Amino acid sequence: MDNDFNETYITFDGHVEVQKYRYLYFVIMFTAYILVICSNSIIVFVIGINKSLHEPMYIFIAALLINSVLYSTAIYPKLLIDFLSERQIISYSACLFQWFISYSLGGSEYFLLAAMAYDRYVSICKPLQYYTIMRKTTVNILLILAWLMPACQFSVGLFLSAYKKLCYFILKGIICNSTVHKLHCVPSTVHNIYGLILFVGYVPLPVLFILFTYTRIFIVTYQSSREVRRKAAQTCLPHLLVLINFSCLSTYDVLLARLETIFSQTVYLVMSLQMILCHPLFNPIIYGLKMKEIYKHLKKFFS
Repeated sequence: MDNDFNETYITFDGHVEVQKYRYLYFVIMFTAYILVICSNSIIVFVIGINKSLHEPMYIFIAALLINSVLYSTAIYPKLLIDFLSERQIISYSACLFQWFISYSLGGSEYFLLAAMAYDRYVSICKPLQYYTIMRKTTVNILLILAWLMPACQFSVGLFLSAYKKLCYFILKGIICNSTVHKLHCVPSTVHNIYGLILFVGYVPLPVLFILFTYTRIFIVTYQSSREVRRKAAQTCLPHLLVLINFSCLSTYDVLLARLETIFSQTVYLVMSLQMILCHPLFNPIIYGLKMKEIYKHLKKFFS
Protein backbone atom coordinates (compact mmCIF):
# COMPACT_ATOMS: atom_id res chain seq x y z
CA MET A 1 0.00 0.00 0.00
CA ASP A 2 1.38 3.39 -1.04
CA ASN A 3 2.03 5.67 1.91
CA ASP A 4 1.65 8.92 -0.03
CA PHE A 5 -0.70 11.25 1.87
CA ASN A 6 -3.17 11.67 -0.99
CA GLU A 7 -3.11 8.07 -2.25
CA THR A 8 -3.32 6.04 0.95
CA TYR A 9 -6.68 4.39 1.59
CA ILE A 10 -7.95 2.88 4.82
CA THR A 11 -10.55 0.12 5.16
CA PHE A 12 -13.20 0.11 7.89
CA ASP A 13 -13.78 -3.29 9.45
CA GLY A 14 -16.80 -2.30 11.57
CA HIS A 15 -19.13 -2.38 8.56
CA VAL A 16 -18.79 -6.14 8.28
CA GLU A 17 -21.35 -6.47 11.07
CA VAL A 18 -23.99 -4.49 9.15
CA GLN A 19 -23.53 -5.78 5.60
CA LYS A 20 -26.27 -8.39 5.98
CA TYR A 21 -28.86 -5.70 6.73
CA ARG A 22 -27.11 -2.78 5.04
CA TYR A 23 -30.23 -1.43 3.31
CA LEU A 24 -32.12 -1.43 6.59
CA TYR A 25 -29.23 0.38 8.26
CA PHE A 26 -29.14 2.84 5.36
CA VAL A 27 -32.82 3.69 5.82
CA ILE A 28 -32.41 4.06 9.61
CA MET A 29 -29.33 6.26 9.33
CA PHE A 30 -30.77 8.35 6.48
CA THR A 31 -33.92 8.94 8.55
CA ALA A 32 -31.80 9.85 11.57
CA TYR A 33 -29.75 12.30 9.48
CA ILE A 34 -32.88 14.04 8.20
CA LEU A 35 -34.24 14.24 11.76
CA VAL A 36 -30.94 15.69 13.03
CA ILE A 37 -30.83 18.36 10.32
CA CYS A 38 -34.51 19.29 10.64
CA SER A 39 -34.81 19.28 14.45
CA ASN A 40 -31.65 21.29 15.05
CA SER A 41 -32.25 23.71 12.18
CA ILE A 42 -35.85 24.45 13.19
CA ILE A 43 -34.85 25.43 16.74
CA VAL A 44 -31.97 27.58 15.42
CA PHE A 45 -34.44 29.22 13.01
CA VAL A 46 -36.98 29.83 15.80
CA ILE A 47 -34.29 31.41 17.98
CA GLY A 48 -33.15 33.54 15.06
CA ILE A 49 -36.54 34.98 14.10
CA ASN A 50 -37.80 35.72 17.64
CA LYS A 51 -36.17 38.78 19.19
CA SER A 52 -37.32 37.68 22.65
CA LEU A 53 -34.90 34.75 22.31
CA HIS A 54 -31.92 36.94 21.42
CA GLU A 55 -30.49 36.44 24.90
CA PRO A 56 -27.04 34.96 25.61
CA MET A 57 -28.46 31.67 26.87
CA TYR A 58 -30.47 31.04 23.69
CA ILE A 59 -27.64 32.22 21.44
CA PHE A 60 -25.33 29.64 23.05
CA ILE A 61 -28.03 26.98 22.58
CA ALA A 62 -28.25 27.88 18.89
CA ALA A 63 -24.46 27.54 18.63
CA LEU A 64 -24.62 24.06 20.20
CA LEU A 65 -27.29 22.99 17.73
CA ILE A 66 -25.26 24.34 14.80
CA ASN A 67 -22.40 22.17 16.08
CA SER A 68 -24.69 19.13 15.92
CA VAL A 69 -25.56 19.88 12.29
CA LEU A 70 -21.90 20.35 11.34
CA TYR A 71 -20.84 17.15 13.15
CA SER A 72 -23.58 15.10 11.50
CA THR A 73 -22.74 16.51 8.07
CA ALA A 74 -19.11 15.44 8.56
CA ILE A 75 -20.13 11.89 9.53
CA TYR A 76 -23.44 10.83 7.96
CA PRO A 77 -22.91 11.28 4.17
CA LYS A 78 -19.79 9.06 4.16
CA LEU A 79 -21.53 6.55 6.44
CA LEU A 80 -24.56 6.35 4.12
CA ILE A 81 -22.31 5.80 1.09
CA ASP A 82 -20.50 3.02 2.98
CA PHE A 83 -23.75 1.20 3.73
CA LEU A 84 -24.47 1.00 0.00
CA SER A 85 -20.93 0.04 -1.00
CA GLU A 86 -19.42 -3.41 -1.24
CA ARG A 87 -16.11 -2.12 0.14
CA GLN A 88 -15.90 0.56 2.83
CA ILE A 89 -12.76 2.65 2.31
CA ILE A 90 -11.67 6.21 2.97
CA SER A 91 -8.55 8.12 2.03
CA TYR A 92 -6.16 8.89 4.86
CA SER A 93 -6.54 12.64 4.24
CA ALA A 94 -10.36 12.42 4.39
CA CYS A 95 -10.13 10.30 7.54
CA LEU A 96 -7.93 12.87 9.26
CA PHE A 97 -10.30 15.64 8.18
CA GLN A 98 -13.26 13.73 9.66
CA TRP A 99 -11.28 13.26 12.88
CA PHE A 100 -10.38 16.96 12.93
CA ILE A 101 -13.98 18.16 12.46
CA SER A 102 -15.33 15.75 15.09
CA TYR A 103 -12.83 16.64 17.80
CA SER A 104 -12.80 20.38 17.05
CA LEU A 105 -16.58 20.47 17.43
CA GLY A 106 -16.31 18.33 20.57
CA GLY A 107 -13.91 20.84 22.14
CA SER A 108 -16.20 23.66 21.02
CA GLU A 109 -19.14 21.92 22.68
CA TYR A 110 -17.44 21.82 26.09
CA PHE A 111 -16.43 25.46 25.73
CA LEU A 112 -20.02 26.46 24.88
CA LEU A 113 -21.42 24.45 27.80
CA ALA A 114 -18.96 26.25 30.10
CA ALA A 115 -20.05 29.61 28.66
CA MET A 116 -23.70 28.69 29.26
CA ALA A 117 -22.92 27.70 32.83
CA TYR A 118 -21.19 31.04 33.39
CA ASP A 119 -24.18 32.84 31.87
CA ARG A 120 -26.57 31.09 34.29
CA TYR A 121 -24.21 31.79 37.19
CA VAL A 122 -24.15 35.54 36.47
CA SER A 123 -27.92 35.60 35.84
CA ILE A 124 -28.82 33.90 39.12
CA CYS A 125 -25.97 34.86 41.45
CA LYS A 126 -25.32 38.42 40.17
CA PRO A 127 -28.61 39.52 38.58
CA LEU A 128 -27.96 43.27 38.97
CA GLN A 129 -24.69 42.99 37.05
CA TYR A 130 -25.97 40.59 34.38
CA TYR A 131 -26.41 43.03 31.49
CA THR A 132 -23.12 44.73 32.36
CA ILE A 133 -21.16 41.46 32.28
CA MET A 134 -22.99 39.52 29.53
CA ARG A 135 -22.92 42.23 26.89
CA LYS A 136 -23.29 41.52 23.18
CA THR A 137 -19.53 41.97 22.75
CA THR A 138 -18.81 39.42 25.49
CA VAL A 139 -21.14 36.87 23.90
CA ASN A 140 -19.57 37.38 20.46
CA ILE A 141 -16.05 36.94 21.87
CA LEU A 142 -17.07 33.72 23.65
CA LEU A 143 -18.63 32.35 20.44
CA ILE A 144 -15.56 33.18 18.36
CA LEU A 145 -13.25 31.58 20.94
CA ALA A 146 -15.48 28.51 21.20
CA TRP A 147 -15.13 27.82 17.47
CA LEU A 148 -11.66 29.14 16.66
CA MET A 149 -9.63 27.88 19.65
CA PRO A 150 -10.42 24.17 19.24
CA ALA A 151 -10.01 24.40 15.45
CA CYS A 152 -6.58 26.03 15.77
CA GLN A 153 -5.36 23.69 18.49
CA PHE A 154 -6.60 20.46 16.88
CA SER A 155 -5.12 21.57 13.55
CA VAL A 156 -1.69 21.08 15.18
CA GLY A 157 -2.57 17.43 15.79
CA LEU A 158 -3.80 17.22 12.19
CA PHE A 159 -0.47 18.39 10.81
CA LEU A 160 1.48 16.15 13.21
CA SER A 161 -0.39 13.14 11.80
CA ALA A 162 -0.62 14.17 8.16
CA TYR A 163 2.64 12.72 6.88
CA LYS A 164 3.24 9.99 9.46
CA LYS A 165 4.18 6.66 7.91
CA LEU A 166 1.39 4.08 8.09
CA CYS A 167 1.95 0.38 8.75
CA TYR A 168 -1.71 -0.60 9.20
CA PHE A 169 -4.59 0.08 6.83
CA ILE A 170 -7.61 -1.39 8.61
CA LEU A 171 -9.47 0.89 11.02
CA LYS A 172 -11.71 -0.72 13.61
CA GLY A 173 -15.18 0.81 13.70
CA ILE A 174 -17.31 2.73 11.21
CA ILE A 175 -15.96 6.30 11.54
CA CYS A 176 -12.57 7.95 11.89
CA ASN A 177 -11.95 8.70 15.57
CA SER A 178 -8.81 8.80 17.71
CA THR A 179 -8.03 5.16 16.79
CA VAL A 180 -6.67 6.52 13.48
CA HIS A 181 -3.39 7.25 15.31
CA LYS A 182 -2.92 3.52 15.92
CA LEU A 183 -2.31 3.10 12.21
CA HIS A 184 1.07 4.83 12.50
CA CYS A 185 4.19 2.68 12.36
CA VAL A 186 5.86 4.52 15.24
CA PRO A 187 3.78 6.08 18.06
CA SER A 188 4.60 9.78 18.44
CA THR A 189 5.50 10.90 21.98
CA VAL A 190 4.97 14.54 20.99
CA HIS A 191 1.53 13.71 19.59
CA ASN A 192 0.53 11.77 22.72
CA ILE A 193 1.64 14.57 25.06
CA TYR A 194 -0.11 17.20 22.96
CA GLY A 195 -3.26 15.07 22.88
CA LEU A 196 -3.17 14.73 26.66
CA ILE A 197 -2.83 18.50 27.06
CA LEU A 198 -5.83 19.05 24.77
CA PHE A 199 -7.85 16.42 26.61
CA VAL A 200 -7.22 18.07 30.00
CA GLY A 201 -7.95 21.52 28.58
CA TYR A 202 -11.21 20.54 26.89
CA VAL A 203 -12.74 17.93 29.20
CA PRO A 204 -11.81 17.94 32.93
CA LEU A 205 -11.24 21.71 33.23
CA PRO A 206 -14.55 22.80 31.61
CA VAL A 207 -16.45 20.10 33.52
CA LEU A 208 -14.93 21.23 36.85
CA PHE A 209 -15.77 24.86 36.00
CA ILE A 210 -19.36 23.90 35.14
CA LEU A 211 -19.74 21.89 38.36
CA PHE A 212 -18.34 24.83 40.35
CA THR A 213 -20.78 27.33 38.82
CA TYR A 214 -23.78 25.04 39.31
CA THR A 215 -22.76 24.38 42.90
CA ARG A 216 -22.75 28.14 43.49
CA ILE A 217 -26.14 28.40 41.79
CA PHE A 218 -27.51 25.60 43.98
CA ILE A 219 -26.28 27.34 47.15
CA VAL A 220 -27.81 30.67 46.14
CA THR A 221 -31.16 29.23 45.04
CA TYR A 222 -31.41 26.99 48.11
CA GLN A 223 -31.43 30.13 50.23
CA SER A 224 -34.02 31.85 47.99
CA SER A 225 -37.75 31.49 47.43
CA ARG A 226 -39.51 28.55 45.80
CA GLU A 227 -40.13 30.61 42.66
CA VAL A 228 -36.41 31.36 42.24
CA ARG A 229 -35.58 27.68 42.68
CA ARG A 230 -38.20 26.72 40.09
CA LYS A 231 -36.91 29.18 37.48
CA ALA A 232 -33.30 28.13 38.12
CA ALA A 233 -34.24 24.47 37.67
CA GLN A 234 -36.06 25.24 34.40
CA THR A 235 -32.98 26.83 32.82
CA CYS A 236 -30.17 24.84 34.45
CA LEU A 237 -31.52 21.28 34.30
CA PRO A 238 -31.46 21.01 30.46
CA HIS A 239 -27.82 22.19 30.40
CA LEU A 240 -26.86 19.62 33.03
CA LEU A 241 -28.62 16.82 31.11
CA VAL A 242 -26.78 17.77 27.92
CA LEU A 243 -23.46 17.92 29.82
CA ILE A 244 -24.01 14.47 31.35
CA ASN A 245 -25.01 12.96 28.00
CA PHE A 246 -22.05 14.49 26.16
CA SER A 247 -19.59 13.53 28.90
CA CYS A 248 -20.80 9.91 28.79
CA LEU A 249 -20.38 9.81 25.00
CA SER A 250 -16.92 11.36 25.30
CA THR A 251 -16.04 8.62 27.80
CA TYR A 252 -17.28 6.08 25.25
CA ASP A 253 -14.90 7.54 22.69
CA VAL A 254 -11.93 7.30 25.07
CA LEU A 255 -12.84 3.70 25.93
CA LEU A 256 -13.20 2.76 22.27
CA ALA A 257 -9.75 4.12 21.52
CA ARG A 258 -7.94 2.72 24.58
CA LEU A 259 -9.76 -0.58 25.23
CA GLU A 260 -10.71 -1.71 21.74
CA THR A 261 -9.42 -5.27 22.30
CA ILE A 262 -11.79 -5.78 25.23
CA PHE A 263 -15.00 -5.17 23.28
CA SER A 264 -16.54 -7.56 20.79
CA GLN A 265 -17.23 -6.30 17.27
CA THR A 266 -20.98 -6.00 17.95
CA VAL A 267 -20.51 -4.02 21.18
CA TYR A 268 -17.99 -1.80 19.42
CA LEU A 269 -20.50 -1.11 16.63
CA VAL A 270 -23.37 -0.35 19.04
CA MET A 271 -21.23 2.07 21.05
CA SER A 272 -20.08 3.81 17.86
CA LEU A 273 -23.66 4.18 16.66
CA GLN A 274 -24.67 5.68 20.01
CA MET A 275 -22.09 8.41 19.57
CA ILE A 276 -23.42 9.21 16.10
CA LEU A 277 -27.14 8.97 16.89
CA CYS A 278 -27.70 10.01 20.48
CA HIS A 279 -26.06 13.37 20.88
CA PRO A 280 -27.18 15.18 17.70
CA LEU A 281 -30.78 14.15 18.45
CA PHE A 282 -30.60 14.54 22.22
CA ASN A 283 -29.82 18.29 22.20
CA PRO A 284 -32.85 19.52 20.21
CA ILE A 285 -35.17 17.21 22.15
CA ILE A 286 -33.94 18.50 25.52
CA TYR A 287 -33.83 22.17 24.57
CA GLY A 288 -37.04 22.00 22.55
CA LEU A 289 -39.09 20.35 25.30
CA LYS A 290 -37.41 21.50 28.52
CA MET A 291 -36.72 25.17 27.75
CA LYS A 292 -40.08 26.85 28.35
CA GLU A 293 -39.56 29.84 26.05
CA ILE A 294 -38.26 27.75 23.16
CA TYR A 295 -41.10 25.24 23.56
CA LYS A 296 -43.65 28.07 23.52
CA HIS A 297 -42.26 29.50 20.27
CA LEU A 298 -42.00 26.03 18.71
CA LYS A 299 -45.71 25.43 19.39
CA LYS A 300 -46.52 28.76 17.79
CA PHE A 301 -44.26 27.96 14.83
CA PHE A 302 -45.92 24.62 14.09
CA SER A 303 -49.45 25.89 14.65
